[in-house]
Amino acid sequence: MLGKTAGGLFWMFRYLERSENTARLLDAGFRIALTRSLSAEDEWASVVTTAGGKQAYGEKHAQFTAANVIDFLLRDRANPSSVMSVIEAARNNARLVRTALTREVWEAVNESWMTLKALLASPVRERELPEVLGTIRQQSALVRGALHGTMLRNDIYDFARLGTFLERADNTARILDVKYYVLLPSVSFVGSSLDNVQWETILRSVSAQRCYRWLNAGDANPMGIADFLILDRRLPRSLAFCYSRIVDNLTYLAEDYGERQTCHDQAEAVYRRLKGNSIEALFDSGLHEFIEEFIRDNTALGAQIEEDFRFYG
Repeated sequence: MLGKTAGGLFWMFRYLERSENTARLLDAGFRIALTRSLSAEDEWASVVTTAGGKQAYGEKHAQFTAANVIDFLLRDRANPSSVMSVIEAARNNARLVRTALTREVWEAVNESWMTLKALLASPVRERELPEVLGTIRQQSALVRGALHGTMLRNDIYDFARLGTFLERADNTARILDVKYYVLLPSVSFVGSSLDNVQWETILRSVSAQRCYRWLNAGDANPMGIADFLILDRRLPRSLAFCYSRIVDNLTYLAEDYGERQTCHDQAEAVYRRLKGNSIEALFDSGLHEFIEEFIRDNTALGAQIEEDFRFYG
């Protein structure tokens, strides 16, 4: 496969995943802000920080208000990670690699772009936000369903999945890092009903609330949730699950192309660290430091994949 085609597939699915992740992040921020009306601005600031847009946001707005943050993350074309920006970038990449896609996948991407373009044509009011975010998640799911249901399991599929899981791992890590340190206004809230609502909101942001309750009989606590989101390979958005799939897809590419690359070793090193750790050890050594290192390694892996497979060669 041409490197340019591989890169188009990789970034197409990174952008699609990013649109869904932004919707999930906004949903979590919106719900937490409702429970913390006195410090809602701090929560909206943490949403922008988690999305990696704090500097760009600060250049346009002086305060972190709900209306400004929602517009910045959903509609602002000057924000390269806004939903409107990334869904358009996903469609542009899909056009670039259209001959590598089934008709169903192309039509799902194009339909998503048209639907979201119409949906986000005007500012989204707070009372409309849950429905809008639900539509964004649904459109992403439709593309993913078309991919799973119609694509051959070959190198095209592998590059698409690599983009998805690299982006998903980055998002889960950022949610954990930012939320864990800014979530509670005071240690006096630990164990309170407010504490439980906020932690469950974090689970909701990665579609893990119901399955966590099912596995843990409703006992929501910081260490248990961190363990679930980092090390539990049963959860499709955990770091360990994402890296198990990244390693698998890179292995398939090595078999198809008859050679290993530097990115294979990097991915396997990250996965070994995840498999060989306990949540107690991560808390003892510093959860923030672990997640910071993970985000750096994940970013480096993405860059190495681009280099090894000559996306821009």
